[in-house]
Amino acid sequence: MDESESSPQSIISERVTVNGTVTLLTLTAEGKLRWTERGQRCLTIEKEVLGFVIEGAKIRIKAVVDNGDGICCAGSKGPLVRKDFVFQPLNEDSQRLWFQHLRDYLDSLGRPKRLFVFVNPFGGKKSASKIFLDVVKPLLEDADVQITVQETKYQLHAKEFASALDLTKYDGIVCVSGDGILVEVVNGLLAREDWSDAIKMPLGMVPAGTGNGMAKSLLDSVGEPCKASNAILAIIRGHKCSLDVAAILQGETKFFSVLMLSWGLVADIDIESEKYRWMGSARIDFYAIQRIFHLRQYNGRISFVPAPGFEAYGEPSSYNGESTGKQSICIPSQEQHVKIQQHGYQGPDVNLINLDWRTISGPFVSIWLHNVPWGGEDVMAAPDAKFSDGYLDLIFIKECPKLSLLTLMTELNNGGHVRSPYVIYVKVKAFVLEPGPLTNDPTKGGIIDVDGEVLARGNGSYECEQKTLMVYDKLQITVDQGLATLFTPV
Repeated sequence: MDESESSPQSIISERVTVNGTVTLLTLTAEGKLRWTERGQRCLTIEKEVLGFVIEGAKIRIKAVVDNGDGICCAGSKGPLVRKDFVFQPLNEDSQRLWFQHLRDYLDSLGRPKRLFVFVNPFGGKKSASKIFLDVVKPLLEDADVQITVQETKYQLHAKEFASALDLTKYDGIVCVSGDGILVEVVNGLLAREDWSDAIKMPLGMVPAGTGNGMAKSLLDSVGEPCKASNAILAIIRGHKCSLDVAAILQGETKFFSVLMLSWGLVADIDIESEKYRWMGSARIDFYAIQRIFHLRQYNGRISFVPAPGFEAYGEPSSYNGESTGKQSICIPSQEQHVKIQQHGYQGPDVNLINLDWRTISGPFVSIWLHNVPWGGEDVMAAPDAKFSDGYLDLIFIKECPKLSLLTLMTELNNGGHVRSPYVIYVKVKAFVLEPGPLTNDPTKGGIIDVDGEVLARGNGSYECEQKTLMVYDKLQITVDQGLATLFTPV
């Protein structure tokens, strides 16, 4: 067979010029570009090719490849670098044919072509704008992705934008930020009249904040470092996965969470350490030591519906609230809660009364409820958490000696804390928190932290001028399995 003819395993195979040398270039049906140049070379289009452009008689392939001494199909997990491959078809007709086949293959991958990008210039080390300009924008341009950029200017700005954005113009929304902007976007999409379609919009995370728990969870699932370049490459490639969304209800007030809820030690450390923000990430470790050696315990009660295999935890009980989204489970101050518009998502329609509830009473050192494995880049809170299993992972401590507590806190970076005999780990499909006061001071309450923000705070706790969405009282959480969609590395 003539070498210029395609074989059954190839889409097109022709002689081209590479660096002045004529060689056979083949685009295989499996999406690999193969040629010979100082040895056998190969590019995997799905993983390594960003895009391509016509430059006169030449075609420039824009790619990211393993940081080695060449381009090959080794599938290495090493760091990726930008590298171009330029070839020249032998005539104009051949160039048009290559252009069409390459374009058709890239289009078949279902990659996003138009993205709306939020950049939060205030989060973390205030590096999001630089990350966007130095890393995100160049790679999106190489992939020929059209972008609309919006810097967030104040809290809930992203929520406002997401609730009114013309989603027909975009193939996804990207957050160059910490987890807070993602949470705002989800809540904005679910506040829309067309929420059932809006929440299907794929969401992408580029780590540029303090915690970056969602980006870390996504990239760690494939063993990749939590870096902006890896995150934006995952978005460009266009793979998607479903994400559970937790609906938090108190009266008529709703909030939708995608990361975590905490009360007790973890919440106190996360929120109260803000006064040491000048220390950077070290503030968490510094304040954690303070809180452990001046340990607080809180009275209260938790109730939950366990996943199969976790029925032994707690005592049998019945649900003592109201059905989700129908009536209030407590009556918070009207001026302190913000009602979601009735045309928005009202939460999962679940008959909680008929479920098998279990109850555990305090006092508690810490309650932690997680949707994904990582709460931050250095905190693997829930090693068994899945993105879309329909459950939340409940991690709690009732009592623990201070030295043992200090030891298990040092293992948060690898999930080893869950092996401590003082830690209880339960998967749940519904949850009710009834927070109480400090055991040694009934006049003071605690903090309920959701996705890194204060959802509610008790008397005498963290001082802040900003009003909270909910009051320090009973609230319930239900899970909507796979409601949202994320761009994912695989």
